[in-house]
Amino acid sequence: MRTLCALLLVLALAGCDAPGAASGTRPPGALDDRPPLSALTPLADPRAHTGPSTAVLSQPDVVAVRENPVQRLPVTVTDFQGTSVTVTDTSRVLAFDRAGTLSATVFGLGLGKSVVGRDVSTGFPAAQHLPLITTGGHQLNAEAVLGLRPTVVITDTTVGPWDVVLQLRDSGIPVVVVDSARTMDNTAELTTSVAAALGVPEAGRELAASITSRIDAKKAEIAKLAPAAADRKPRVVFLYVRGQSGVYYMFGKGSGADSLIGALGAVDVATEVGWEGMRPINPEALAKAAPDVILMMTAGLESVGGVDGAVRIPGVAQTPAAAHRRFIDMSDHQVLGFGPLTPDVLDALARALYAPEAGR
Repeated sequence: MRTLCALLLVLALAGCDAPGAASGTRPPGALDDRPPLSALTPLADPRAHTGPSTAVLSQPDVVAVRENPVQRLPVTVTDFQGTSVTVTDTSRVLAFDRAGTLSATVFGLGLGKSVVGRDVSTGFPAAQHLPLITTGGHQLNAEAVLGLRPTVVITDTTVGPWDVVLQLRDSGIPVVVVDSARTMDNTAELTTSVAAALGVPEAGRELAASITSRIDAKKAEIAKLAPAAADRKPRVVFLYVRGQSGVYYMFGKGSGADSLIGALGAVDVATEVGWEGMRPINPEALAKAAPDVILMMTAGLESVGGVDGAVRIPGVAQTPAAAHRRFIDMSDHQVLGFGPLTPDVLDALARALYAPEAGR
């Protein structure tokens, strides 16, 4: 628990802000400027490819399932902690968590115009203009939060200090706490929980069904790119690093990275060697896991000086991934979000893993 808490204090300072398209819109040709996965010719052996790749979404913004969802307020829900919460006003919404999933979900439900602030992990274009409510990573700024005068707060237990959340509740603001787990398996449930709290259950069911069906379709496409034989599947590990802070973590079973790697038709080597959750890198365990590919957040890779610096992380140099300089990086805002963008995240990672030259 102490290790996990320490991680929550330092995890993922997000990347640069940049303007982008509004939620609910797609830039012209955004989905048509690259071939579908089904048209790609995969690498003959994805384990032996040489050189780094960056996974890039063709459309990084969150598209609303409905522009004007039918809303029914007031609504009373029982949140994940068993607290009964009545929501009467959603005109000023704050939704924050470590992964940036909750704000993305609110935008996906068609209520993005009501969101008044963002956590550091929320970085899709339509939200980048919003004021930050976290500092030093994932530390809530109580003054910033209260200054935005939220009428409802949706959060989990991954952002703190928890006293700030309790202060919000004590001030009379409805606070709905949802499940903190982030995997592909509970994305639909999380979506409907957020939707219920905001009085848009129909939009929630629609968005959840859309995300689920698109994930399933993407997995089916990926299955045709990935090697069928178990001994030819790429062996992948997710490393979370922040070189400036001396933070070097390997993500294993239950971290969310395991479900992402599994959906890509690859082998999560951290889970294979019994690595649980998010823990500091053990050089011997990493070398023994022998990953062919190392998956990282873009800012993390940059923080150690790129690939040249990453291969100097203890344990990395002894891996096949280092020998082939086979690193795949993806935006900190996207890779472990597990929300409306998850199908597109899978698409981008599959291109980088199986067809890095043709997939961009």
